[in-house]
Amino acid sequence: MTSAARGSAAGIVYRLARPGDAGAIEALDSSFTTDTVFAVEVGEAGFTLRETPVDPPVRKVFPPEEHDEQGVGAGAGAGAEDSAGDARTYVALDDGRVCGFAAAGYSSWNRRLTVEDIEVAPAHRGRGIGRALMECVAGFARERGADHLWLEVSSVNAPAVHAYRRMGFAFCGLDTALYGGTPAAGEQALFMSRPCS
Repeated sequence: MTSAARGSAAGIVYRLARPGDAGAIEALDSSFTTDTVFAVEVGEAGFTLRETPVDPPVRKVFPPEEHDEQGVGAGAGAGAEDSAGDARTYVALDDGRVCGFAAAGYSSWNRRLTVEDIEVAPAHRGRGIGRALMECVAGFARERGADHLWLEVSSVNAPAVHAYRRMGFAFCGLDTALYGGTPAAGEQALFMSRPCS
């Protein structure tokens, strides 16, 4: 798959990741700064999310990750996928350089396509590249017969939450303990989904 996706920045090419893309994917700057976060308020009847201003703004830098488990480079050409056929990674290229990626995996038991990771380099944000990558993932979901797309995002990543909502995602759950014992302790995991229609 090599194309310019609808709504994306001019000149950006989208395709399946190849083995040679792994280093560029790993090197992407996924950090962000935000002046709001989503606070989880616990009440007798459950939880409420409230977007709250923060001063000073929060700057979040993620630790390096291994992306191989998400199907990076799992095949050599367009249409290639991992050995199980249920994981794919797409890249966005600007002048031949990786400026974003999305990794996803399909689970047949609940017909869920999980967006494992999606990142766009800071200089390329706000240009529709994340949306175009998500549409690549959505195409994979439809190919597999998935019922819905699902993802997890930290409560401090308000910019991503807003982007996902613009892409049609809605909150579907949370986990207040998922990040315990990690550098993200104190943050809550927000779960979002959207239908694959």
